[in-house]
Amino acid sequence: MDFDLLLIQKMKHGNENAFDVFVRKYYEEILKYCSYHCLDTSYSEDLTQETFLRFFEKLSDYRYIGKTRNYLYTIAGNLCKDSYKKKKILSEEPSEEFQNSLRQSEAADILNKITIEWALNHLPEELREVIVLYYFQELKLTEIAQTLQIGLPLVKYRIRQAKMRLETLLREE
Repeated sequence: MDFDLLLIQKMKHGNENAFDVFVRKYYEEILKYCSYHCLDTSYSEDLTQETFLRFFEKLSDYRYIGKTRNYLYTIAGNLCKDSYKKKKILSEEPSEEFQNSLRQSEAADILNKITIEWALNHLPEELREVIVLYYFQELKLTEIAQTLQIGLPLVKYRIRQAKMRLETLLREE
């Protein structure tokens, strides 16, 4: 019997330990996914927690078909998309006070993350999604195809297109 199926059955019967095991199994992966869509660490943690809350709210209706991780990615992806809509546009230059409060290494790390996020945000949504799943979540091409419910050739095409666009964007930046 599949481990996820067993966990879901136990969760549907109210087994609190099963909820803990389930969250521990997927939390880091979903957090990593959300953190690449959101610069703010605490907000990405909120998105991750909201992903699990939404999954658990619909647990009684959930029918297991062997794609629990894909379903969690779908929920997290929708939450991240919603957060993009709500996100205010930040100025390109951080304030002087902010720059002075950071150490050099932290500032460089943040600048790299901002640059990457900026470049990713300038990609069409379908290209950004495959890049995040492939490079940051380290999913295999077949897993991306299953998660996004698209064909493998389309995944390969989108990755190739995204790489070309990112290269152009980063050269301009």
